[in-house]
Amino acid sequence: MRNRVLPALLLSATAALTAAGAQAPSPSFIVHEWGTFTSIAGADGAAVQWLPLAQQTDLPCFVERSPGNPAIKLATAGTVRMETPVLYFYSPRAIDASVHVAFPQGLITEWYPHATVPQPRSNVAGEIAWPIVAVQPGAKPTFPIENAPSHYYAARETDSDPIRVGAKPERFLFYRGVGQFQPPLAAIAVENGGVAVKSTSGQPLGDVMFFESRRGTTTFSAQHFSSSSAVLPRPSLDDGSGPPVAELKRLLKSNGLSEREAQAMLDTWKDSWFEEGARLLYIVPRADVDRILPLTISPKPSTVTRVFVGRIELMTPATLQDVRAAITSGDRGTMLKYGRFLAAIADRLALSSRLPPSLNPTPSSCR
Repeated sequence: MRNRVLPALLLSATAALTAAGAQAPSPSFIVHEWGTFTSIAGADGAAVQWLPLAQQTDLPCFVERSPGNPAIKLATAGTVRMETPVLYFYSPRAIDASVHVAFPQGLITEWYPHATVPQPRSNVAGEIAWPIVAVQPGAKPTFPIENAPSHYYAARETDSDPIRVGAKPERFLFYRGVGQFQPPLAAIAVENGGVAVKSTSGQPLGDVMFFESRRGTTTFSAQHFSSSSAVLPRPSLDDGSGPPVAELKRLLKSNGLSEREAQAMLDTWKDSWFEEGARLLYIVPRADVDRILPLTISPKPSTVTRVFVGRIELMTPATLQDVRAAITSGDRGTMLKYGRFLAAIADRLALSSRLPPSLNPTPSSCR
């Protein structure tokens, strides 16, 4: 019975705030969002099911998690990890808004500030709602912080207006999840180290970046495609181009993020995006973002910008060779370089049974 009542409460709370109409939408009420969809491409180019490996939480303990199962993200296999979407608000005056995000093909696993998150009846059909978000331009609240390092805090370094949910102040609304869907792009690693990419919907590929980091050398190539498929050669590992920080920032800004928002996203994820291995980074088409994560905000903003980066981890011949050699020789240092993707690569090599037990997933240390 509880599972049936909570979604109804979500809808009624949102409807009540909308019907009240206490504050008409301002022409200058603006919302910006960024986030990441992370997947691992299998031999056929489709995203494979995977679990993160040996990952302690990278979030502060004040972030809320699924009741009764704080380690749900580590324990839930999926094809896509929906990582760190944050919603920023800009308004010339104080305004109360309601926010609802549906996740028809996934689960919401973490969020902050406090939100209404019904327990789904399966591993899909997630949703989250903040019935009253007080946008407070000019406010100077003290945001919660902990001593341990975290990906979380960099997202605060923007010019967005502070918000408050109940007694909890923050710079943004935050949520994460695990999805059971195929990303908009499929990628097949080819024998020469390149990658064949295609849009699963037949739409233009748009902005695509092929990045590789191998034993301390990094390189990338970036292109914009108007076609729905393409083959990208392996970037030369001796060209000295380094991580594509400036290029990625340009792409984020050209798709609608502000200077500080783009920098905040890069500061949040640059240590992960540029780690050992090969991957595609691309801008997820807005239509796909809206389909995967339907967003409803009331009053309706004059502008809603949603910029999501798709990250496809590639099991290239070089990656498979490195991981095979590391597992066979017991080279723990090299295995750790592939972090949470190691288990999926080992599965591909049929070497999962030889992974050290100490690399198994570990639950959050939060109490």
